[in-house]
Amino acid sequence: MTNQEMTARLKSLFSDIEIKERFHNQIESRVSAQMINGFLTIAKSEGFEHLSNLTCVDWIDQNEFHVTYNLWSYKYKIQMTVKVALPRNKAEVPTIHGIWPQAQVYEQEIHEMFGVNFIGNPNLEPLFLHNWKDLPPLRKDFDTREYSIRAYGAEVKENEGGPSCHSQN
Repeated sequence: MTNQEMTARLKSLFSDIEIKERFHNQIESRVSAQMINGFLTIAKSEGFEHLSNLTCVDWIDQNEFHVTYNLWSYKYKIQMTVKVALPRNKAEVPTIHGIWPQAQVYEQEIHEMFGVNFIGNPNLEPLFLHNWKDLPPLRKDFDTREYSIRAYGAEVKENEGGPSCHSQN
């Protein structure tokens, strides 16, 4: 199946979802949070058997997070990017770990670093930031400088040799 045929096939199954060809072997789709499990289940049955990665982008100016699922079809040699836009103040999307078990850890990390809640994920405990009490650190409204000063009593100052850390004590 060609990229064009796969795009047409997916559009015939999901007429209300934006699906378009990006390049000769890439498809992009935008799906609502409510449709993500149904869409990804069908995509997997249509040949996108591999979840390559799962990531998140903070579009602070749009007041949205985009959770991005990258899928690969070994059979058709097509890559598909599936994007879900979520409001930053209520960033929730159903887990997909029932479709791809490895998604559990991706979701866990995105939850920790961006604060996105993956409904139904069995383990959203911190992977790296134990006892963290601040905003998730990959959000664009997280102030790394202010956090460093508060947490470590240090201020980053510019000098001729580049940034260096100076104690405030």
